[in-house]
Amino acid sequence: MTASTLAALPRAGEHLGRYTVTRVEELPEMQGHLILLSHENGARHAHVVRDDDNSAFGVTFPTVPRDSTGVAHILEHIVLMGSQKYPVPDPFFAMLPRSLNTFMNAMTSNDWTTYPFSTRNEKDYFNLLGVYLDATFFPLMRYESFRQDGHRFEFETPDDPTTELKLQGVVYNEMKGAMASAGAVMWRAFGKALYPDLTYANNSGGAPNDIPALTYDNLRAFHAAHYHPSNAYFYSYGKLPLSRILDEIEAHVMSRFSAQTLDVSIPDQTPFDAPRQERVEYPGSDTERGTQVSVMWKLGLSSDADANLRWSVLSDVLLGNAGAPLTRPLIESGLGSALADLSGYRDSFREGAFAVGLKGLGAGQLEPVETLVLDTLRAIVQEGIDPELIESSLHQFEIGQKEVSNSGFPYALGVMFRMLGPWLNGGDPVTGLRLDAELERLRTDLAAGRVFEPMIERELLGNTHRVTLELAPDPELVVRMEQEERELVERLSADFTDEDRARIVAESLRLQELQAQDSDPDVLPTLALSDVPASVPPVPYDTEEMGRATVARVPQPTGGLSYLDVQVRLPEVPADLLDTLPLYAFAVTKSGAADMDYVALTRRIEAVTGGVSASVGTGVRPDDLRALRMSLTFSGKALARNGDALVEVLRAVIAAPRFTLERLEQLLKQRLSGLKASVVQSGNTYAERLAAAQVSPAGAIGEVWGGLSALASLKAIVEGGGLQELLDRFGRIHDLLLAGVPVLCLTATEGDLDLDLSPLTELFTGDAAVGRPQPDLRAKAPQARTTDTPVAFNAVAFETVPYTHPDSPALLVLSRLLRSEYLLKELREKGGAYGGGASFDPREGVFAMTSYRDPHIARTYQVFRDARQFLDSALGEREVTEAILASSKMLDPLTSPDTVGRLRFFGDQAGYTPEVQQAYKTRLLAVQLADLKRVMDTYLTPERAAYALVSGRDPNAEVGALGLSFEVSAADGLTQSMRKRPR
Repeated sequence: MTASTLAALPRAGEHLGRYTVTRVEELPEMQGHLILLSHENGARHAHVVRDDDNSAFGVTFPTVPRDSTGVAHILEHIVLMGSQKYPVPDPFFAMLPRSLNTFMNAMTSNDWTTYPFSTRNEKDYFNLLGVYLDATFFPLMRYESFRQDGHRFEFETPDDPTTELKLQGVVYNEMKGAMASAGAVMWRAFGKALYPDLTYANNSGGAPNDIPALTYDNLRAFHAAHYHPSNAYFYSYGKLPLSRILDEIEAHVMSRFSAQTLDVSIPDQTPFDAPRQERVEYPGSDTERGTQVSVMWKLGLSSDADANLRWSVLSDVLLGNAGAPLTRPLIESGLGSALADLSGYRDSFREGAFAVGLKGLGAGQLEPVETLVLDTLRAIVQEGIDPELIESSLHQFEIGQKEVSNSGFPYALGVMFRMLGPWLNGGDPVTGLRLDAELERLRTDLAAGRVFEPMIERELLGNTHRVTLELAPDPELVVRMEQEERELVERLSADFTDEDRARIVAESLRLQELQAQDSDPDVLPTLALSDVPASVPPVPYDTEEMGRATVARVPQPTGGLSYLDVQVRLPEVPADLLDTLPLYAFAVTKSGAADMDYVALTRRIEAVTGGVSASVGTGVRPDDLRALRMSLTFSGKALARNGDALVEVLRAVIAAPRFTLERLEQLLKQRLSGLKASVVQSGNTYAERLAAAQVSPAGAIGEVWGGLSALASLKAIVEGGGLQELLDRFGRIHDLLLAGVPVLCLTATEGDLDLDLSPLTELFTGDAAVGRPQPDLRAKAPQARTTDTPVAFNAVAFETVPYTHPDSPALLVLSRLLRSEYLLKELREKGGAYGGGASFDPREGVFAMTSYRDPHIARTYQVFRDARQFLDSALGEREVTEAILASSKMLDPLTSPDTVGRLRFFGDQAGYTPEVQQAYKTRLLAVQLADLKRVMDTYLTPERAAYALVSGRDPNAEVGALGLSFEVSAADGLTQSMRKRPR
């Protein structure tokens, strides 16, 4: 960071307008500085100065609900649905296509609500800043918005009061779907069990049976109290001038408020006199292996930086890998298949928590699991913790402090979330970013004697504030929930008069009228196509041939870390091995290798690397969707000083994996448990894969690898005694792997690029050509899979054209246009689904439309079909320009030093060179409305459509009028039987 790049830092005590700088701290690990400020009206602001072109903002409010009506969650939705300066129905979603943001969202946690965004464009930053400030502090909070996204009564035929009366609402339907997930039920039960007297006992998202008790007046009062600058924590990040950001906030917000006092403090939970046991149920059919048992403890204040660090380290030592001293005995006991959800240390409550247990259990296992956990902890205290395990954990913390990565989530906002915990709970926000003092104290104490064993003895074994929670599946719960919903409607409407029913009709029609009205989005700020980066930025790297291998060395400012990828392009893969490839990738880094069993390998990985992984992937040529190839990629990272050790670990895993029946059974049971749970949480993804498998070769492989077919195959192996056969197939895959063509990419600082990679390249001595798989497509027939959920996930997919085809950019723009201008309004606003959209993968050529946590099936498929009719509505240059802007973000993904080189190099290797990408972008910027109509008429026609859904009910009674007939079966791997929706 230089003075020429960034403005001079202010000093503590300096006044910036009505702000006072309270503290300035250097952040050497991230090459930045933290500036803390306070405002005269009580607002707090944290600004991280860092030479990063991705700038971020967030405003967070402590929100402490006193019930489970979902007031904080529903408010999060409503404030984003029109404000004083931007009185359009949904400025948040309207801004998505008018922006080049790298992140935009809002989220409600247990005791806070936050509104963050990030972008690399300065004009965009201040556009979004104005919209976010006006939305949060000056929302219109229309009654109709409350009814649309919160809850409302509505007749099945909205204008006919003789039809069935129902409850509707986006959040209402969202939470119905969410609370069908075992993980969500566990999270809510966790807070209620450990903190029964505090806000954490409530469902901050809203319990479906409680949501209808929330009134419009309650909502407005909650906003007035909580969304005030005196209760706000502002955050900004990047190299934009702090003074300009503060001036904008002052002009938009601060000048219009005076200080007020709001007590959002959360007291200490009164400790329990004795441990407790509790049981909760979730909708599930797997009564043989669907139960979880977790032993959980309340600890001290999570804002205590020393204690927070020590519990984070201890949690990693005890549970951080398969060979950890608490994980291993639990898994090897054979009681369950994997650690229970939420196992580990949690600092997301004012007082921290630690939990551990097992899932994949049968009924009646509470006592055995509790005994196993407590006995294992006693043994750990008695035997002591191996100092090498502690040192390995501290090594992982060192990597975490050094790594600056946008992989998966913008680093700029990750910094904010690291600060929020201590900041909101009255601790020092700096400790969320810089732990050098706490680490030094911990190392000093470790040198003087045992640290963690006394913590276990005192804060776990001797702590009576303990709950053993059993989470059990109930096959009848979905039916009961639907019956309870009907009874709730009957109870709430028992005294309705004809006037009340007429009012419901009138309000429904009024809502429909407002939803149908065109608003003027021109009141919102926007960008022009000239704001889109015109070129594909170069990324320098050097390549060399080492035997069969192509090796790239990419110089990047990685902060002392080295990243290594070994992509092996596979020869022809026999059909009987296709579904085995992802299982091999899943197991190979978690088993043994060379002379190490899985425990020894795990400990070696922890001690010298930041982690290694393996994955399977497909690729197609830019000009041919049928020119497929498959690869198996091994990736790892390490501090540069451990580069040789990283190479050694990867060589052992690739050259000499050691699989055993016992370990493989453990791993596959863990994987099966995770896949089963994901169906209810991510049903739209499974539905889309099932549809794509009917039209796309890459989609067919994707479904076998990660769809419901993969779940069925895995279930058959785990429960059908196929482990020995699988081991034999693993041996064949290993032979194929070593016969493959390796492509390596090393990313590191200039001085660390001379790493010797020959121990890896010399492994590949075969002469087989890269395979060209030709998978069979699924027969094109509408597919429905039923599972334990009260909502639906609907999908339709089409195969289109390859990347270099002139129509591909128009299809990408069409997907963005349909998402922002049509599907969100039809499926979310009008239909009450939590989400709906269109997607297009330019490389695989698959166009899809989906809905998420959707109360409808037939209506949604009609919406999909009416998309072409929508294109003939009053669309113009604005809508197309915004869709192009939204599409351009996909072509310019947010990268960081760890990812930018590998994306460029592997893209070049696959044929997606800068020249090819530049040609695509040029075509994209020239797309016209006529192109969108043409590509829809050409590629997205009914006869080319493939349909699939995941739902809790048989859809065929509903879709007959559409001419659809679904092949229906239980979601593969689950035992839930099909059932009629009760009337």
